[in-house]
Amino acid sequence: MTDVTDDTVLIETDGCTGLITLNRPQALNALTHPMVLRIGEALTAWEDDPAVCQVLLRGAGERGLCAGGDIRAIHADAKAGTTGSLDFWRDEYRLNARIARYPKPYVALMDGIVMGGGVGLSAHGGVRVVTERSRVAMPETGIGFVPDVGGTYLLSRAPGELGTHLALTGTAVGAGDALLCGLADHYLPSGWLEEFTWELAKAPVAEVLPKFHGATVPEAPLAADREWIDHCYAADTVEEIHKRLLESGLAAAREASQLLHAKSPTSLKVTLAALRRARELDSLERVLEQEYRVSAAALSTPDLVEGIRAQVIDKDRRPRWSPAALFQVRQASVDRHFAPLGEDRELTFPPSGAGRG
Repeated sequence: MTDVTDDTVLIETDGCTGLITLNRPQALNALTHPMVLRIGEALTAWEDDPAVCQVLLRGAGERGLCAGGDIRAIHADAKAGTTGSLDFWRDEYRLNARIARYPKPYVALMDGIVMGGGVGLSAHGGVRVVTERSRVAMPETGIGFVPDVGGTYLLSRAPGELGTHLALTGTAVGAGDALLCGLADHYLPSGWLEEFTWELAKAPVAEVLPKFHGATVPEAPLAADREWIDHCYAADTVEEIHKRLLESGLAAAREASQLLHAKSPTSLKVTLAALRRARELDSLERVLEQEYRVSAAALSTPDLVEGIRAQVIDKDRRPRWSPAALFQVRQASVDRHFAPLGEDRELTFPPSGAGRG
């Protein structure tokens, strides 16, 4: 059991709704291991409670739902050569899968910043609400990591190659593009969320949503970029993607190539391989099993420690990747991320589990 005095996640009921509030606003509600366990306990308690008809996830503060996992803790773990992060990821990925198949409506308010682990807590839910303030991203390649928490499942199933573009560049998208890419279902202005939450206390979400219509959904800028994105990112290698972006002659494509240039070369190659493999896997659970292998391998790579140092610890924004160039990344280094961990170390789910279609 988790510590009941821990207030980093607030668990309560309001009418027929179970409320989960991520409560670390000073850290943009970054997710810790105890928070994951606490959310899991709440879902267990509510699953068979007839008084609870649905679950609502939200974030404390005005800045966002959740900026991701507590990467300072992951940095310390990787630097020390310990494996606490593996225990965190195991429980986090199990929670992601549980959210996807939860038997009651799971409503996520994806207001403000929703990144990394925040996507895992929200985008697998049955009712995903974005606002004009939403900024949704899987930015892992910028810290020497690879999209996880089912991110490669979601992005590999986005229209065309939009998900490949978002995964490799780490670009944050607004409400319109989140809807386009299948990361969200509904748009509500942020000013409506308080009343929306109040209405959920009184009625099931299927009855409440029709009352909140008429808002103009923000544009989806990526829709206009589909032609060059689909062409460039359909390439089989990151090198070829980079080449096509540069040769396209489009300013937006050149900007994307510059973003790729700043990312970890190893992370880029592993991410592309993970996305392509995820497309062939038949459920979220199978993808999460793959992601666990990838994350475990990444924990022992120099780029994860260096990326977090540059972006979060020292904030000099000048990571020294190793190797420093795409052509220096050997295929064996990529393949290592997908190698079996050994029966006693794998993350496994029952064969019958299924994620979002």
